[in-house]
Amino acid sequence: MTSTPTTVDDRRRDSASQAGARRRVVIVIAAVIAVIIAVLLSLAFGSRPVTFDEIVEGIGSWFQGRVPDEIGAIAVQQRIPRTVLAVIAGAALALSGALMQAVTRNPIADPGILGVNTGAALAVVCGIAFFGITSAFEYLWLALFGAIVTAIFVYIVGSVGPGGSTPIKLALAGAATTAALSSLVSAVLLPRLAAMDTFRFWQVGGVGGADWATMGLIAPLLAVAAVAAFISAPALNAIALGDDVAVGLGVRIGRTRLIAAAAGVLLCAAVTSVAGPIAFVGLMVPHVVRMLVGPDQRWVLPISALGGTVLLLLADTIGRLIGYPGETEAGILTAFVGAPVLVIIARRTRMRAL
Repeated sequence: MTSTPTTVDDRRRDSASQAGARRRVVIVIAAVIAVIIAVLLSLAFGSRPVTFDEIVEGIGSWFQGRVPDEIGAIAVQQRIPRTVLAVIAGAALALSGALMQAVTRNPIADPGILGVNTGAALAVVCGIAFFGITSAFEYLWLALFGAIVTAIFVYIVGSVGPGGSTPIKLALAGAATTAALSSLVSAVLLPRLAAMDTFRFWQVGGVGGADWATMGLIAPLLAVAAVAAFISAPALNAIALGDDVAVGLGVRIGRTRLIAAAAGVLLCAAVTSVAGPIAFVGLMVPHVVRMLVGPDQRWVLPISALGGTVLLLLADTIGRLIGYPGETEAGILTAFVGAPVLVIIARRTRMRAL
Protein backbone atom coordinates (compact mmCIF):
# COMPACT_ATOMS: atom_id res chain seq x y z
CA MET A 1 0.00 0.00 0.00
CA THR A 2 2.82 2.42 0.79
CA SER A 3 4.83 1.65 -2.36
CA THR A 4 2.34 3.15 -4.82
CA PRO A 5 2.70 6.81 -3.74
CA THR A 6 6.47 6.45 -3.71
CA THR A 7 6.40 4.98 -7.22
CA VAL A 8 4.12 7.73 -8.45
CA ASP A 9 6.32 10.39 -6.88
CA ASP A 10 9.42 8.82 -8.43
CA ARG A 11 7.76 8.81 -11.83
CA ARG A 12 6.76 12.42 -11.45
CA ARG A 13 10.29 13.38 -10.48
CA ASP A 14 11.74 11.42 -13.40
CA SER A 15 9.26 13.05 -15.76
CA ALA A 16 10.08 16.52 -14.43
CA SER A 17 13.81 15.78 -14.68
CA GLN A 18 13.48 14.63 -18.28
CA ALA A 19 11.37 17.66 -19.17
CA GLY A 20 13.98 19.94 -17.57
CA ALA A 21 16.79 18.23 -19.49
CA ARG A 22 14.89 18.57 -22.78
CA ARG A 23 14.25 22.25 -22.07
CA ARG A 24 17.94 22.85 -21.38
CA VAL A 25 18.93 21.12 -24.61
CA VAL A 26 16.45 23.28 -26.53
CA ILE A 27 17.89 26.40 -24.85
CA VAL A 28 21.44 25.37 -25.79
CA ILE A 29 20.41 24.82 -29.41
CA ALA A 30 18.58 28.16 -29.46
CA ALA A 31 21.63 29.88 -27.96
CA VAL A 32 23.94 28.38 -30.60
CA ILE A 33 21.58 29.51 -33.36
CA ALA A 34 21.44 32.98 -31.80
CA VAL A 35 25.27 33.12 -31.79
CA ILE A 36 25.37 32.23 -35.50
CA ILE A 37 22.75 34.87 -36.34
CA ALA A 38 24.57 37.50 -34.22
CA VAL A 39 27.87 36.69 -35.97
CA LEU A 40 26.26 37.11 -39.39
CA LEU A 41 24.68 40.41 -38.33
CA SER A 42 28.05 41.63 -37.04
CA LEU A 43 29.66 40.82 -40.37
CA ALA A 44 26.79 42.24 -42.42
CA PHE A 45 26.17 45.65 -40.84
CA GLY A 46 28.44 48.63 -40.47
CA SER A 47 29.37 51.69 -42.46
CA ARG A 48 28.58 49.64 -45.57
CA PRO A 49 25.84 46.96 -45.49
CA VAL A 50 26.74 43.82 -47.41
CA THR A 51 24.83 40.92 -48.94
CA PHE A 52 24.93 37.29 -47.86
CA ASP A 53 26.96 36.40 -50.95
CA GLU A 54 29.53 39.03 -50.01
CA ILE A 55 29.70 37.60 -46.47
CA VAL A 56 30.40 34.14 -47.91
CA GLU A 57 32.98 35.56 -50.31
CA GLY A 58 34.68 37.57 -47.58
CA ILE A 59 34.91 34.62 -45.16
CA GLY A 60 36.06 32.26 -47.90
CA SER A 61 38.74 34.68 -49.07
CA TRP A 62 39.89 35.17 -45.49
CA PHE A 63 40.34 31.43 -45.01
CA GLN A 64 42.26 31.28 -48.29
CA GLY A 65 44.48 34.18 -47.27
CA ARG A 66 43.66 36.39 -50.24
CA VAL A 67 42.06 39.78 -50.76
CA PRO A 68 38.66 39.55 -52.48
CA ASP A 69 37.71 41.61 -55.50
CA GLU A 70 34.38 42.98 -54.27
CA ILE A 71 34.29 45.94 -51.88
CA GLY A 72 31.59 44.32 -49.77
CA ALA A 73 33.69 41.20 -49.25
CA ILE A 74 36.66 43.38 -48.27
CA ALA A 75 34.45 45.09 -45.67
CA VAL A 76 33.48 41.67 -44.31
CA GLN A 77 37.14 40.72 -43.94
CA GLN A 78 37.82 43.91 -42.01
CA ARG A 79 34.96 43.10 -39.64
CA ILE A 80 36.11 39.57 -38.87
CA PRO A 81 38.65 40.51 -36.13
CA ARG A 82 36.18 42.65 -34.17
CA THR A 83 33.52 39.96 -34.52
CA VAL A 84 35.90 37.33 -33.16
CA LEU A 85 36.90 39.63 -30.29
CA ALA A 86 33.23 40.25 -29.48
CA VAL A 87 32.66 36.49 -29.36
CA ILE A 88 35.64 35.95 -27.07
CA ALA A 89 35.03 38.96 -24.83
CA GLY A 90 31.30 38.38 -24.44
CA ALA A 91 31.77 34.73 -23.53
CA ALA A 92 34.60 35.48 -21.10
CA LEU A 93 32.79 38.32 -19.31
CA ALA A 94 29.57 36.34 -18.90
CA LEU A 95 31.51 33.32 -17.69
CA SER A 96 33.42 35.53 -15.25
CA GLY A 97 30.18 36.97 -13.89
CA ALA A 98 28.64 33.52 -13.47
CA LEU A 99 31.69 32.34 -11.52
CA MET A 100 31.71 35.37 -9.23
CA GLN A 101 28.00 35.01 -8.54
CA ALA A 102 28.47 31.34 -7.72
CA VAL A 103 31.49 31.90 -5.48
CA THR A 104 29.93 34.78 -3.54
CA ARG A 105 26.35 33.42 -3.74
CA ASN A 106 25.34 36.93 -4.72
CA PRO A 107 23.06 37.48 -7.76
CA ILE A 108 24.34 41.03 -8.32
CA ALA A 109 28.04 40.11 -8.31
CA ASP A 110 29.99 40.68 -11.50
CA PRO A 111 33.43 42.05 -12.41
CA GLY A 112 32.09 45.60 -12.57
CA ILE A 113 30.08 45.52 -9.34
CA LEU A 114 32.95 43.97 -7.38
CA GLY A 115 35.46 46.54 -8.64
CA VAL A 116 37.61 44.16 -10.68
CA ASN A 117 37.13 46.12 -13.92
CA THR A 118 37.99 49.40 -12.22
CA GLY A 119 41.07 47.91 -10.56
CA ALA A 120 42.32 46.74 -13.93
CA ALA A 121 41.57 50.17 -15.41
CA LEU A 122 43.48 51.97 -12.65
CA ALA A 123 46.54 49.80 -13.20
CA VAL A 124 46.48 50.49 -16.93
CA VAL A 125 46.01 54.23 -16.31
CA CYS A 126 49.02 54.33 -14.00
CA GLY A 127 51.06 52.45 -16.59
CA ILE A 128 50.09 54.92 -19.32
CA ALA A 129 50.57 58.04 -17.18
CA PHE A 130 53.74 57.17 -15.29
CA PHE A 131 55.54 54.58 -17.42
CA GLY A 132 54.37 55.37 -20.95
CA ILE A 133 53.21 51.85 -21.78
CA THR A 134 51.71 51.34 -25.23
CA SER A 135 51.81 47.63 -26.04
CA ALA A 136 49.01 45.12 -25.59
CA PHE A 137 51.38 42.85 -23.67
CA GLU A 138 51.98 45.53 -21.06
CA TYR A 139 48.26 46.33 -20.90
CA LEU A 140 47.52 42.67 -20.24
CA TRP A 141 49.84 42.19 -17.29
CA LEU A 142 48.98 45.52 -15.71
CA ALA A 143 45.25 44.80 -16.03
CA LEU A 144 45.76 41.35 -14.57
CA PHE A 145 47.75 42.75 -11.64
CA GLY A 146 45.16 45.44 -10.93
CA ALA A 147 42.26 43.00 -11.13
CA ILE A 148 43.88 40.48 -8.77
CA VAL A 149 44.85 43.09 -6.18
CA THR A 150 41.36 44.61 -6.27
CA ALA A 151 39.64 41.24 -5.95
CA ILE A 152 41.75 40.35 -2.91
CA PHE A 153 41.13 43.76 -1.35
CA VAL A 154 37.35 43.56 -1.85
CA TYR A 155 37.25 40.07 -0.35
CA ILE A 156 39.27 41.14 2.70
CA VAL A 157 37.08 44.21 3.28
CA GLY A 158 33.91 42.19 2.74
CA SER A 159 35.09 39.58 5.26
CA VAL A 160 35.63 42.03 8.11
CA GLY A 161 33.16 41.84 10.98
CA PRO A 162 30.70 39.19 12.15
CA GLY A 163 29.39 36.69 9.65
CA GLY A 164 32.42 36.77 7.37
CA SER A 165 32.10 37.50 3.65
CA THR A 166 28.34 37.70 3.22
CA PRO A 167 26.90 38.57 -0.23
CA ILE A 168 25.67 42.00 0.83
CA LYS A 169 29.00 42.90 2.46
CA LEU A 170 30.92 41.87 -0.66
CA ALA A 171 28.59 43.93 -2.86
CA LEU A 172 28.97 46.98 -0.63
CA ALA A 173 32.74 46.55 -0.46
CA GLY A 174 32.88 46.23 -4.23
CA ALA A 175 30.72 49.32 -4.78
CA ALA A 176 32.81 51.41 -2.37
CA THR A 177 36.06 50.18 -3.93
CA THR A 178 34.78 50.94 -7.42
CA ALA A 179 33.89 54.50 -6.41
CA ALA A 180 37.28 55.06 -4.78
CA LEU A 181 39.26 53.61 -7.68
CA SER A 182 37.22 55.60 -10.22
CA SER A 183 38.18 58.76 -8.35
CA LEU A 184 41.83 57.73 -8.48
CA VAL A 185 41.57 57.13 -12.21
CA SER A 186 40.22 60.65 -12.69
CA ALA A 187 42.88 62.11 -10.39
CA VAL A 188 45.66 60.48 -12.42
CA LEU A 189 44.23 61.45 -15.81
CA LEU A 190 43.00 65.02 -15.37
CA PRO A 191 46.44 66.71 -15.15
CA ARG A 192 47.78 64.56 -18.00
CA LEU A 193 46.08 65.32 -21.30
CA ALA A 194 48.27 62.97 -23.31
CA ALA A 195 47.49 60.04 -21.04
CA MET A 196 43.80 60.96 -21.13
CA ASP A 197 43.75 60.87 -24.93
CA THR A 198 45.40 57.45 -24.92
CA PHE A 199 43.09 56.08 -22.27
CA ARG A 200 39.80 57.62 -23.40
CA PHE A 201 38.93 55.09 -26.10
CA TRP A 202 40.03 52.12 -24.00
CA GLN A 203 38.06 53.30 -20.97
CA VAL A 204 34.67 53.23 -22.73
CA GLY A 205 35.00 49.57 -23.60
CA GLY A 206 34.55 48.19 -27.09
CA VAL A 207 35.86 45.78 -29.68
CA GLY A 208 36.63 48.24 -32.47
CA GLY A 209 40.38 48.03 -31.90
CA ALA A 210 40.57 44.28 -32.36
CA ASP A 211 43.64 42.72 -33.94
CA TRP A 212 44.92 39.17 -34.17
CA ALA A 213 48.12 39.80 -32.20
CA THR A 214 46.34 40.93 -29.03
CA MET A 215 43.74 38.17 -29.31
CA GLY A 216 46.50 35.62 -29.68
CA LEU A 217 48.10 37.05 -26.57
CA ILE A 218 45.04 36.55 -24.34
CA ALA A 219 43.74 33.34 -25.91
CA PRO A 220 45.88 30.92 -23.82
CA LEU A 221 44.90 32.67 -20.58
CA LEU A 222 41.22 32.58 -21.50
CA ALA A 223 41.43 28.90 -22.43
CA VAL A 224 43.06 27.94 -19.11
CA ALA A 225 40.53 29.99 -17.13
CA ALA A 226 37.56 28.54 -19.04
CA VAL A 227 38.75 24.97 -18.46
CA ALA A 228 39.17 25.68 -14.74
CA ALA A 229 35.68 27.18 -14.64
CA PHE A 230 33.97 24.19 -16.23
CA ILE A 231 35.90 21.73 -14.08
CA SER A 232 34.74 23.62 -10.97
CA ALA A 233 31.05 23.47 -11.90
CA PRO A 234 30.08 20.29 -9.96
CA ALA A 235 31.87 21.51 -6.83
CA LEU A 236 30.16 24.90 -7.11
CA ASN A 237 26.81 23.10 -7.18
CA ALA A 238 27.72 21.39 -3.92
CA ILE A 239 28.82 24.68 -2.32
CA ALA A 240 25.46 26.21 -3.26
CA LEU A 241 23.83 23.67 -0.92
CA GLY A 242 25.83 25.04 2.01
CA ASP A 243 29.38 24.62 3.27
CA ASP A 244 28.51 21.78 5.66
CA VAL A 245 26.78 19.79 2.93
CA ALA A 246 29.66 20.44 0.53
CA VAL A 247 32.20 19.20 3.06
CA GLY A 248 30.07 16.12 3.64
CA LEU A 249 30.14 15.46 -0.10
CA GLY A 250 33.93 15.63 -0.10
CA VAL A 251 34.31 19.05 -1.70
CA ARG A 252 37.34 21.11 -0.76
CA ILE A 253 35.56 24.41 -0.33
CA GLY A 254 38.58 26.68 -0.03
CA ARG A 255 40.35 25.26 -3.06
CA THR A 256 37.19 25.31 -5.17
CA ARG A 257 36.44 28.93 -4.35
CA LEU A 258 40.04 29.92 -4.98
CA ILE A 259 40.15 28.22 -8.38
CA ALA A 260 36.75 29.57 -9.46
CA ALA A 261 37.51 33.09 -8.25
CA ALA A 262 40.95 33.06 -9.90
CA ALA A 263 39.39 31.88 -13.17
CA GLY A 264 36.78 34.65 -12.99
CA VAL A 265 39.38 37.34 -12.33
CA LEU A 266 41.65 36.02 -15.10
CA LEU A 267 38.80 35.99 -17.63
CA CYS A 268 37.82 39.54 -16.74
CA ALA A 269 41.35 40.94 -16.63
CA ALA A 270 42.41 39.41 -19.94
CA VAL A 271 39.38 40.81 -21.76
CA THR A 272 39.65 44.19 -20.03
CA SER A 273 43.26 44.56 -21.14
CA VAL A 274 42.19 44.30 -24.79
CA ALA A 275 38.62 45.61 -24.96
CA GLY A 276 38.47 47.94 -21.97
CA PRO A 277 36.17 47.70 -18.94
CA ILE A 278 32.89 46.55 -20.55
CA ALA A 279 30.33 46.51 -17.75
CA PHE A 280 27.13 44.60 -16.96
CA VAL A 281 27.61 41.64 -19.34
CA GLY A 282 28.66 39.48 -16.40
CA LEU A 283 25.68 40.70 -14.39
CA MET A 284 22.83 40.37 -16.87
CA VAL A 285 23.56 37.17 -18.73
CA PRO A 286 24.09 34.66 -15.86
CA HIS A 287 21.02 36.02 -14.06
CA VAL A 288 18.81 35.48 -17.11
CA VAL A 289 20.34 32.06 -17.73
CA ARG A 290 19.57 30.90 -14.18
CA MET A 291 15.97 31.98 -14.68
CA LEU A 292 15.81 29.75 -17.77
CA VAL A 293 17.77 26.64 -16.75
CA GLY A 294 17.97 26.74 -12.96
CA PRO A 295 20.99 26.95 -10.68
CA ASP A 296 22.97 23.95 -12.01
CA GLN A 297 26.38 25.42 -12.86
CA ARG A 298 27.07 22.65 -15.37
CA TRP A 299 24.42 24.33 -17.54
CA VAL A 300 24.69 27.92 -16.30
CA LEU A 301 28.37 28.33 -17.23
CA PRO A 302 28.30 27.19 -20.89
CA ILE A 303 24.95 28.82 -21.66
CA SER A 304 26.14 32.05 -20.03
CA ALA A 305 29.16 32.00 -22.33
CA LEU A 306 26.87 31.68 -25.36
CA GLY A 307 24.55 34.39 -24.06
CA GLY A 308 27.40 36.79 -23.39
CA THR A 309 28.59 36.28 -26.95
CA VAL A 310 25.17 37.15 -28.33
CA LEU A 311 24.80 40.22 -26.10
CA LEU A 312 28.16 41.77 -26.96
CA LEU A 313 27.85 40.99 -30.68
CA LEU A 314 24.44 42.67 -30.82
CA ALA A 315 25.64 45.63 -28.73
CA ASP A 316 28.59 46.16 -31.08
CA THR A 317 26.42 45.82 -34.20
CA ILE A 318 23.73 48.19 -32.90
CA GLY A 319 26.42 50.66 -31.86
CA ARG A 320 27.72 50.77 -35.42
CA LEU A 321 24.21 51.37 -36.77
CA ILE A 322 23.05 54.10 -34.39
CA GLY A 323 26.41 55.88 -34.41
CA TYR A 324 26.71 56.02 -38.22
CA PRO A 325 28.89 57.35 -39.82
CA GLY A 326 30.97 56.74 -36.69
CA GLU A 327 30.05 54.22 -34.01
CA THR A 328 28.82 54.00 -30.45
CA GLU A 329 31.04 51.75 -28.36
CA ALA A 330 29.54 48.47 -27.15
CA GLY A 331 30.40 49.31 -23.53
CA ILE A 332 28.01 52.27 -23.64
CA LEU A 333 25.12 50.12 -24.85
CA THR A 334 25.70 47.34 -22.33
CA ALA A 335 25.74 49.95 -19.54
CA PHE A 336 22.56 51.55 -20.91
CA VAL A 337 20.76 48.20 -20.80
CA GLY A 338 22.49 46.85 -17.71
CA ALA A 339 21.77 49.68 -15.27
CA PRO A 340 17.97 49.09 -15.22
CA VAL A 341 18.57 45.35 -15.00
CA LEU A 342 20.76 45.90 -11.93
CA VAL A 343 17.99 47.89 -10.26
CA ILE A 344 15.42 45.18 -11.03
CA ILE A 345 17.67 42.40 -9.71
CA ALA A 346 18.48 44.34 -6.55
CA ARG A 347 14.78 45.02 -5.87
CA ARG A 348 13.84 41.37 -6.42
CA THR A 349 16.68 40.18 -4.21
CA ARG A 350 15.63 42.57 -1.44
CA MET A 351 12.01 41.47 -1.64
CA ARG A 352 13.01 37.80 -1.37
CA ALA A 353 15.16 38.61 1.65
CA LEU A 354 12.23 40.38 3.32
